[in-house]
Amino acid sequence: MTNSIGELEKDADCIFVIGSNTTENHPVIGMKIKKNVLQNGARLIVADPRRTDLAKIADVYLPHLPGSDVALVNGMMNVIISEGLADLDFIAQHTEGFEEMAALVAGYTPEFVAPITGVPAEDIRKAARLYAESGNSVICYAMGLTQHRTGTDNVKSVCNLAMLTGNIGRPGTGVDPLRGQNNVQGACDMGGLPNVFTAYQAVTNDAAREKFEQAWGVSLPSQNGLVLTEVINKAHHGDIKALYVVGENPMMSDPDLEHVGEALEKIDFVVVQDIFLTETAKYADVVLPSVCFAEKDGTFTNTERRVQRVRKAVSAPGEARVDWEILCEVATRMGYPMNYENSEQIFEEIRTLTPSYAGISYQRIENGGIQWPCPNEEHPGTPYLHKEGNFSRGLGAFTAIDYIAPGELPDEKYPLRLTTGRSLFHYHTGTMTRRASALNEHVPTAELEINPEQANALGIADNDLVNVSTRRGRLEMKAKVTDTIAPGVIFTTFHFTETPANLLTSSEFLDPTAKIPEYKVSAAVVEKI
Repeated sequence: MTNSIGELEKDADCIFVIGSNTTENHPVIGMKIKKNVLQNGARLIVADPRRTDLAKIADVYLPHLPGSDVALVNGMMNVIISEGLADLDFIAQHTEGFEEMAALVAGYTPEFVAPITGVPAEDIRKAARLYAESGNSVICYAMGLTQHRTGTDNVKSVCNLAMLTGNIGRPGTGVDPLRGQNNVQGACDMGGLPNVFTAYQAVTNDAAREKFEQAWGVSLPSQNGLVLTEVINKAHHGDIKALYVVGENPMMSDPDLEHVGEALEKIDFVVVQDIFLTETAKYADVVLPSVCFAEKDGTFTNTERRVQRVRKAVSAPGEARVDWEILCEVATRMGYPMNYENSEQIFEEIRTLTPSYAGISYQRIENGGIQWPCPNEEHPGTPYLHKEGNFSRGLGAFTAIDYIAPGELPDEKYPLRLTTGRSLFHYHTGTMTRRASALNEHVPTAELEINPEQANALGIADNDLVNVSTRRGRLEMKAKVTDTIAPGVIFTTFHFTETPANLLTSSEFLDPTAKIPEYKVSAAVVEKI
């Protein structure tokens, strides 16, 4: 997040939520947005193919078709530029590339965009005017924006929108990605990506690599590694011989699960390190039991870049051990001694190698977290980035982005767009929440949301059993007939091992930059059983 969570409750005059069912996936943040709208009069724009809780209280609701985000945002920017609502002073002083971007979006009139998105042209105009004229406007997004073959383009588009109106670099503005899981921000900060060390220091950068080589006493590769989708594909071709999975459950969370299962079967040696025997662990040759959050010391970094202490509250059961202890012992037995006394010693190493964490220590976050960047121990932390339009790269870069259709569009055989997401009552692959009896009793199974228009055409009533099929597979589940879903779109959750939605999604269409699969759009057909 460029800004802080608390700003959504008090500083934002207009909140644009796109690709996020915030009250279900980020309920604390969702509550703050609702409070600002209902108590302070903040304006709200929601773009989502489902009429979510926030959409019900929005000033403008844009039920755009999954995969049409770039067209929608380009349409809004077309209105802002053509009606003289752009912040030309901010653009001139703090950005570059505006002319090329403006020339491209000139063709994205609301009338041109309407049939692509399924959103009426006048609603696109209303949203654009509201966002541009409200004062402090902020954009919140989540995986509904990123999990597309054009996910990187989608994110650059909302950045374009923020810069176009000067809504960056002050409280109540900015672009706020709402992270999908706890400590995702921290894992990325710590180099849990195949192309960077900590704090996004590139593996291909000689100076950065040499710094880590000296610290660790090893020679490090200068080429980027593979992302998970690439690993699975290479494993399927027999090119990956061993896989070590820590806290991940690709047999539920990855697309095209039949393909994933076949890949895992072909790998010579699979290790899974987790707190429960997951669907993926059933493919493992060795399972290493680790501890949960309440059984260890350390830090988490949350979605607003806040580094916070985690303290051991209870002892771990059985043979479960702390993740870093397991990893250190495995490394030591493989010939590279790794010896730390405690988690704080590891954090001290982190801050010496990570400029944005350099000023953070266990002592400083004993009674509350600090938001990076925090370059020294006198620095208070950074509640919002790009202050007064001062971008880390110098000038903010506009990008001219054309709309690219999803990899699978509806056709005669598969006439609907399947999109997936989460329920308030379950979390990600269900590894923890499906073991919570109260939650599982409240929401025991997946349902397929379908618009009454499609349901009537197919002779489907509420609670009827249906088959939903894509080019990858078929699942059976109950239908939930509801006008909260846009016509032409169907929706289900992916938490349930009995009906694993990712059996239906595709691994074929990846974002060329981030390599994220297109989870949010699959051509599908529904049949009553």
